Amino acid sequence: MLLHAKKSLKKMYPVANNYFGGLLPSHSFSVCDLVHPLRSSNRASRHVIPFKARSFTQCSLEGHSADQEIVIAMGSNVGDRVSTFDRALQLMKSSGVSITRHANLYETAPAYVTDQPRFLNSAIRGTTRLDPHELLKKLKEIEKDIGRTSGIRYGPRPIDLDILLYGNSQINSETLIVPHERIHERPFVLAPLVDLLGGSGDDGTETSWHSLSKCSGGFFELWNKLGGESLIGTKSIKRVLPIGNCLLDWCERTLVMGVLNLTPDSFSDGGKFQQVEAAISQAKLLISEGADIIDIGAQSTRPFAKRLSPNEELERLIPVLDEITKIPEMEGKFLSVDTFYAEVASEAVKRGVHMINDVSGGQLDPKILKVAAELRVPYVAMHMRGDPSTMQSEQNLQYDDVCKEVASELYAHVGEAELSGIPLWRIVLDPGIGFSKKSKHNLEVIMGLESIRREMSKMSIGASHVPILLGPSRKRFLGEICNREDPVERDVATVAAVTAGILNGANIVRVHNAAYGADAAKVCDALHKGRKWED
Repeated sequence: MLLHAKKSLKKMYPVANNYFGGLLPSHSFSVCDLVHPLRSSNRASRHVIPFKARSFTQCSLEGHSADQEIVIAMGSNVGDRVSTFDRALQLMKSSGVSITRHANLYETAPAYVTDQPRFLNSAIRGTTRLDPHELLKKLKEIEKDIGRTSGIRYGPRPIDLDILLYGNSQINSETLIVPHERIHERPFVLAPLVDLLGGSGDDGTETSWHSLSKCSGGFFELWNKLGGESLIGTKSIKRVLPIGNCLLDWCERTLVMGVLNLTPDSFSDGGKFQQVEAAISQAKLLISEGADIIDIGAQSTRPFAKRLSPNEELERLIPVLDEITKIPEMEGKFLSVDTFYAEVASEAVKRGVHMINDVSGGQLDPKILKVAAELRVPYVAMHMRGDPSTMQSEQNLQYDDVCKEVASELYAHVGEAELSGIPLWRIVLDPGIGFSKKSKHNLEVIMGLESIRREMSKMSIGASHVPILLGPSRKRFLGEICNREDPVERDVATVAAVTAGILNGANIVRVHNAAYGADAAKVCDALHKGRKWED
């Protein structure tokens, strides 16, 4: 069996390599790769070693006392689709499904019956002790509870829950077929399914899943045959971020986040916008200059900044929030709160904020993850070691490979967030320019965003596709490079850093000068479109 697996692995490696754009290293195969496929972190072909699948009979004989890894697809095109997904997740959890991973969220054109609204599609990966038919029964009960009734096949529905995979079993009964028989022809199913692949420490489940695809290159090859990544961003399928009342396609154009500091001690503009009138005036200016998001911070996170209590932070924040939500300029724009406190995040969202921007990635106040999950708003997890008082210590500045380590540490934040109930489709990642990094590290990260995504894909393909926020604006390393002591004089340098970041994969840029940032984003977006035309 090992020899057979080795031959098949050689066949499948080019397919996986093609999926990652030819970025995988050349690979020499040995029997050790089959026994310990995860020994080397750069061996991405670990996902696709063939594995003999169990039949349903074998599964039944073994009983269901052990947890089984499962994948469940989700679809909806009736009513409030995002809220429906949120409810379905909660009902699955209360019905015996432990959710460990989420796919991204996809808005897709209807298939088969095309005269109907667009769908939202996603999938979850988890574990259950329910046997396959018990699980199916629970899912049907959830569909009914949410409001699904019998109707036209492939027609409109408030929710559709399908078992795509169940352990390494093949099931073919009157009521259930696993793997789902139409996976191979459905981009809206394969895209979320592929998102759920990847993971160090895999116990062989993924290898069996690939063999169940009945394709020599596993699910990667099936996805590529349908068009793969080239499909994303087309009319047929888009990755989207639910924010406010919108579904945001963050790949359509770069978003500009304008910085509004309500602090006396921020490194760039501390003390300028503490008064409500000054803060509102600055918000209006940022919007007029092209900001899509206003990021409001009431606590400085510069190195060695004094930490405020949640109450002190709220005293600064609430008067501005109460006024900024009233201005007509905010129509069609979004508010973000820059905080690491759960209490502050909760109060801010109650007062109209659409996004939580946490520089600690949940490390300074772990309660913020549960709160963000309950608030159901996008959550930005940034990379930082320690806290603002310790992040620039010698210990926290040690890296052997900064992009690889940032990717690994960010993915740990993703895992904690997902297990806390924040689905992947609400997570944004920030590599933390200027936080726990020397100047050379900041430059390597800006130029290495694609490398960070690639490293992330080894742990979770879905996580490698989430939006990346980049915040180099007026940072000290730009002043060192350009000999600009005054942070305000670093706006041109910021444009250069932002441009490099966007061209390397950033989706949102956080800037103090929104006019410069917006112009840089427009040029980069035009360059990206030019590349597509050439392709």
